[in-house]
Order: sequence, then structure tokens, then C-alpha cells
Amino acid sequence: MRVPKHVKLVEVGPRDGLQNERRPVLPAVKAELINRLGEAGMAVIEAGSFVSPKWVPQMADTAAVMDLIVRKPGISYPVLVPNLQGLEAAVAARADEIAVFAAASESFSRKNINCSIGESLDRLAPVVAGACRKGLQVRGYVSCVLGCPYEGAVSAGVVADVAARLVDFGCYEISLGDTIGVGTPGETQKMLRAVAVYVPIDKLAVHFHDTYGQALVNILAALDIGVTVVDCSISGLGGCPYAKGASGNVASEDVLYMLNGLDVETGVNLDRLIDAGSFICGVLGRPTGSKVAMALAGGG
Repeated sequence: MRVPKHVKLVEVGPRDGLQNERRPVLPAVKAELINRLGEAGMAVIEAGSFVSPKWVPQMADTAAVMDLIVRKPGISYPVLVPNLQGLEAAVAARADEIAVFAAASESFSRKNINCSIGESLDRLAPVVAGACRKGLQVRGYVSCVLGCPYEGAVSAGVVADVAARLVDFGCYEISLGDTIGVGTPGETQKMLRAVAVYVPIDKLAVHFHDTYGQALVNILAALDIGVTVVDCSISGLGGCPYAKGASGNVASEDVLYMLNGLDVETGVNLDRLIDAGSFICGVLGRPTGSKVAMALAGGG
């Protein structure tokens, strides 16, 4: 097994982890979580998204959150944007990076954003171009890379095509998401190798949900073939409203514990990360989804 010397962790908890919470989480709480994650050493922290409040009400206060966070040198605070209106809002909020998203499943794309894969990419092209003109970095997300809740298996060729299109638009990095958490290590490597024919492996990141308990082994499989960027969510927060039964993202604490055990450098402090998870779980009134945090608290 081969592992890299350094892995970049991308913390998605404040956006992907909180976006489906039914009870509003105050902007000050979100900002405090982001600040704590920064203090723990996370170099990339998704701060929110400028999508329609009608569809994602929890993210309606992203501008306020961006105004409240204490921005530290060396940390990027990307926001998700779906269109040119969202891009303008991101610019007004002084974002230095945005993220755009597309799916590798036609059915998921239509149910999620009410258009085909091709139409979604046509819509994203001017958004990425506009962001690049304004000096913003752009990250691309591809969902359903290892399975779709409506179609089942997803073609690795389609994943590769969508990822390549996003890179052609100007995305510097592509995060490949197992939205419903059905992937296995073998399938993960097969998919990544197919995508790497068109997109260099050093431009790829992985984003796993832990529905079937496969997230950590899938991350390890990705590292084994050269991936060095991993998305994770504090305390395993998150899920997908369009994927029935999909559990949260892989917990940041659990990913970090595994990487520490492999002597992989991340720049992240586990104790401070656990403290950040304890903070947000206390606000939400629920136990952590991190097995490492539970074990170290005496609950494992």
C-alpha cells in the first residue's frame, strides 16, 4: 500500500454538513464553528453557499457568516454557487474561492437541479469563466460517481467526461462524490483510474459518505493510487436530501486519526478538531457521528 507524505483535508461541515438541518443554526454559531476549524489547522473550510433560500433555507445567511468569520492567512473559505447570481453574491461577500456542482447521473441531475447533465454544464461554463476573470479559484464537484439512488450503477466514463468538462472550464480541482455511500475500494480505484485518463490525479479529490461503512477504506484506496485531497465533515455531519438513506459525510476526526496512524502530514490538530465537533454537536443537541471522538470521550 502506498500513501502520500501529505494530504490536504477539505472541511465541508459548515456547508455540506449543516445545509439540511431543519432547525436554523445562527450565523454566529456557524462562524464560531468555522473559526474553531481554522484554529484546528484546516486549510480549506467550506463556509456556505449562495443558492436559493427557497431550496436551502439553512444557507440563506451565508453572507452574514462570511462577514462574521475571522479570516486567517493561509486558509481558504470557499462557497458553493449554482449560477451567475450566486457568483455575484460570493464576490460581494469577499469570497476568494467558489465551488460549482454537477452530477454524473441524468436522473439525479434532473431531480436535484431540474435539468440534464449537459444543460447543467452549459449553465456552469459562464459561472466558472466569470469567477476566473474575477481572480477567484473554482473547485468542481461531481456527485453520484459510484452510484445513483434512481439509476443504480453509474458509468465511470460519464464521471470522467463531466470531470474533464469542468477542468476545461477552468476548475483547478475536482471533488468526486460518492453521494449515497455505496462504493467499495475496488470500485473506487476503477473509477479514479478511468477519470485520471482525462484529468490528472493531482487535480482530483474524493468525497465519501459512510452509508455502508466504506468511507475510510475507500479513502485509503484513493490514497493508494495517488489522490492527496480528501473532503470530510466535522462529526460526520451531513447527508443528501435527494438520496434516501444516505448517511452523513465521513467524519473529519476519523479521517485525521487514520492519517495520523499512517504518518501522513495534514497540519491538523486532532484534539482541537474534536473540540470543534463537540461545540457544534452541543449546539445541535446530538451525539457526534465520529467514532474516534466517541471513543476518546469514553463512549467507545
